[in-house]
Amino acid sequence: MPVTHGFHATMTARPGKGDELVELLLGAPSLSHDDCVVFLVSRSAGNRDVVSVTEGWTSEAAHGEFFATAEAQALVAKLQPLLAAESEYTDEVPVGGKAAI
Repeated sequence: MPVTHGFHATMTARPGKGDELVELLLGAPSLSHDDCVVFLVSRSAGNRDVVSVTEGWTSEAAHGEFFATAEAQALVAKLQPLLAAESEYTDEVPVGGKAAI
């Protein structure tokens, strides 16, 4: 599926909450959504409380529709108390590459 919409978010968890943040993100409902074709969670090697997510969606509309769901909003509500600061977002569209864990 072609990716036409995406972003990269960097989040800083409250001290010691990086593992919990990663766990929530790796259980995100978008992982099983057909229109989410890229969902990569990573973290800083120097500060384990800094976590990044790169997402790629088939369209901006599909992303918006998904994030309007109760399931997505519940995840956002669980993430908010873990964060020490506002997340930084960059408008990015994944175009290729590889992710392996």
